[in-house]
Amino acid sequence: MPAAHDDFRLTPEAVKVLAHPLRSRLLGTLRRGGPATATTLATALSTNSGATSYHLRKLESVGFVADTGEGTGKQRLWRAATSSHSWERTELAHDEDAATALGWLERDYLRLFSTDFGHWLDVADAWPDEWQDAAGMGDSWVTVNPAQLQALRRELDEVLERYRDADPAPDGRRVTFWTAAFPLEPDDIPDLDTDADTDTGTDQP
Repeated sequence: MPAAHDDFRLTPEAVKVLAHPLRSRLLGTLRRGGPATATTLATALSTNSGATSYHLRKLESVGFVADTGEGTGKQRLWRAATSSHSWERTELAHDEDAATALGWLERDYLRLFSTDFGHWLDVADAWPDEWQDAAGMGDSWVTVNPAQLQALRRELDEVLERYRDADPAPDGRRVTFWTAAFPLEPDDIPDLDTDADTDTGTDQP
């Protein structure tokens, strides 16, 4: 997963904290909606404020969220500490619990994409024609080695970064942009010795 400008790099401890259905949704809600209290978040996510406060503190303990210091009384106002997080699977593989947590988290994101994109399909007909034509999904394939694939993903993220930094258009709406890159034949597992003999080591397409 390419890193953004204020990206949070997942550590074993962080991924174990995040791999929880409510915590993952709390972080996503704060990133999308901005600062909120535990009570507001509990209402939005159909849970109770006590559980919400507990899980926000767990997220705070590893740096995902922070107290803005602008709450009133006992009501703390929480914000997301960064706008994204990333990881390298091999960095977490040495910790069995972290690897298991990451596996859950990745599949949770897959479920989230299916839910969110399915909702768009449910309501798309009500949107103006230009939005219906601009949105959508697709797939394509390229033949690359690991270094080239990493370079390709960095280039795609650089394109997205330009749009993140651009001034919003007057008629602009926030758009979620999912990307996934994985082998077209996942069961054709490479022979590492053979690949080492044939890999040119280049990162050029």
